[in-house]
Amino acid sequence: MRVATSVSAWLEHNRETVIGWRRHLHAHPELANSEVETTAFISEVLREHGLTPVPFPGTGLYVDLGPSTGDRLAFRGDIDALAVPELTGLEFASSTPGVSHACGHDIHTTVMLALACALCDVELDSGIRIIFQPAEEVMGTGAVDVIEWGALNGVAAIYALHVEPRLRVGQIGVRAGAITSAADIINLEITGPGGHTSRPQMTADVIYGLGAVITQLPALLSRRVDPRTGTVAVFGNVEAGIAANAIPERGLLRGTIRTADIGTWRNMEALISELIEQILAPTGCSHTLHYERGVPPVLNDDVATALIVDAGRAIDPHAVVSTQQSSGGEDFSWYLERVPGAMVRLGAWSGRGEKQDLHRGDLNVDERCIGVGVRLFGAVIDKYFKALAGDGDDLYTGP
Repeated sequence: MRVATSVSAWLEHNRETVIGWRRHLHAHPELANSEVETTAFISEVLREHGLTPVPFPGTGLYVDLGPSTGDRLAFRGDIDALAVPELTGLEFASSTPGVSHACGHDIHTTVMLALACALCDVELDSGIRIIFQPAEEVMGTGAVDVIEWGALNGVAAIYALHVEPRLRVGQIGVRAGAITSAADIINLEITGPGGHTSRPQMTADVIYGLGAVITQLPALLSRRVDPRTGTVAVFGNVEAGIAANAIPERGLLRGTIRTADIGTWRNMEALISELIEQILAPTGCSHTLHYERGVPPVLNDDVATALIVDAGRAIDPHAVVSTQQSSGGEDFSWYLERVPGAMVRLGAWSGRGEKQDLHRGDLNVDERCIGVGVRLFGAVIDKYFKALAGDGDDLYTGP
């Protein structure tokens, strides 16, 4: 455990500095694709430690360590924040109105930044790449752009973590196979000629059509899709009309479709289109469906998961616990469509008070989880190098 020992020693000597990085990031959150100052801060710290970050064309960056030949082991941290006002009351709370790190990405970024700096003076057996990804919280950019920009070139395997405020700090939640779910967005426009509410038979009732889709689409999915896939439609936005006695000409409906099964996800768009058409046919309304493909489930590779279990137990025999599949989406899945790897849940609950949830303005994670994450990935590197040296044919040797 040569790398893990060096990482732990570095962390012990730089603990206050690392906490300071996290608090700076937490106080200065930036939304997806606007992480300009965040990128600059990460780059500055890396350069101060003698490293050479490679900026992406937009925001974000990556940094390479170790030998320049051969395939690399990669780690990903996401750097963007959410449009959620902070309610924690912390001294280092967000200074940006309406924006906060309510999903813990400041923790993810700090773990990766500390890992990179801890490794800068370690003699590495193989190359390491640490990716600081922008725009995880929005669909269609983030990981997709980073892959397009070449960040996975030469990468054999990749790991990531996500804070979990429902696990006690020190615990590491693992799961082979799907650990998150697919998530797509429905944008539906329903139209009709409009009319008076006293004579609905003389028009096409857009409001009725909206209501039919809202109630019937989730019900029909439960009969057309295997219930074991955890497929669910939930709507978050509906707009129509301005008067109580007028049937409007237009209505809008927006929501999400989530499924835990990647095969179901691949066929979901066609099924949703078919069902909406059938639901609206009796109403006489017209409609336009814009179906936004989101992200597939994060599918943890069996070998990568076994390796990270060994690494977790190496830093604490009692750290590793089984975790359930989340219904949330996560664009780390796009990396795993290209190379094997795994994501774990990093316990962030202090053990006192309410167990909070992500995407809440009062989310307040225990900062001790940062050290757990850094030490975990130090141990992952050791386990990976050992496996690579012992039997390279059974480990990842390329995409």
